[in-house]
Amino acid sequence: MKMKKAAALLLASALAFGVLAGCGSENAANNAADNASEAANDELDVVDINADGDGEQAAESGSEGKSQGDTFTVGFDAEFPPYGFMDDNGDYVGFDLSLAEEVCERNGWELVKQPINWDSKDMELSSGSIDCIWNGFTINGREDAYTWSVPYVDNSQVFVTAAGSGIASFEDLAGKNVGVQADSSALAALTSEEDNEENLALAATFANLTQYADYNTAFMDLEAGALDAVAMDVGVAQYQLASRNGEFVILDQYLATEQYGVGFLLGNTALRDQVEATLLEMAADGTIDRIAADWADYGLSADSICIGK
Repeated sequence: MKMKKAAALLLASALAFGVLAGCGSENAANNAADNASEAANDELDVVDINADGDGEQAAESGSEGKSQGDTFTVGFDAEFPPYGFMDDNGDYVGFDLSLAEEVCERNGWELVKQPINWDSKDMELSSGSIDCIWNGFTINGREDAYTWSVPYVDNSQVFVTAAGSGIASFEDLAGKNVGVQADSSALAALTSEEDNEENLALAATFANLTQYADYNTAFMDLEAGALDAVAMDVGVAQYQLASRNGEFVILDQYLATEQYGVGFLLGNTALRDQVEATLLEMAADGTIDRIAADWADYGLSADSICIGK
């Protein structure tokens, strides 16, 4: 393979340099191996964590857990309340981050909250910048792309419209401008071609389906009248309604239903097992329900918690 030849040449050159340099040859060899791997990846771009074959095997071979005192870096969308967002004090908070804090406390890890661009989440995970994606992350449709924890939240996709807009059903969305977050579950529900004829037919009736980097911007356009509706997770929709004093309503019909999990690099079962075991322990002793209650005023429904039930 081209990648292996490139790696071999780089490694041989570095080893030769180490011999000439005398002491430190072992470090030179190790550094050369690292550089060879990086060069090979650069030549092939970033390895796709969704790839089959060699890419999947490489991920599986890199499975590793954490020890006490290690950092645990959670990648999250900082504009996705109530699961992860910045509060009025400039702190990153949310239901998922509260769960992660408890997991870290019980394992003796240091939590690092790493906000990410949602479109770049796979690159962040495959590069090792984050240890997991934990932020209202939908399992459905991504089952084979990541190593998942057990589901912990049942979620649904809904439409939010302005109160008094006259939109009360899916049929009323015909000819309307609809917004959705890029690379979101709601977007997949409206555009996926797999066993999705009803939703595809619905989306075909829209005047426009506009993708946004975050829901805060979409809601600004909804308030301004540039959008007629926004498709989104029901938990986020409930948060927006709770904080906007009756300006918006949620349509009764669900676009889709799904479950949230913690997503790890494909094959990293060791770290997944550590986090999952702690979450199951937290569910059994009532901690998850207590944390969920703390976020009830932010739109999180206790009925949505599914882990351990």
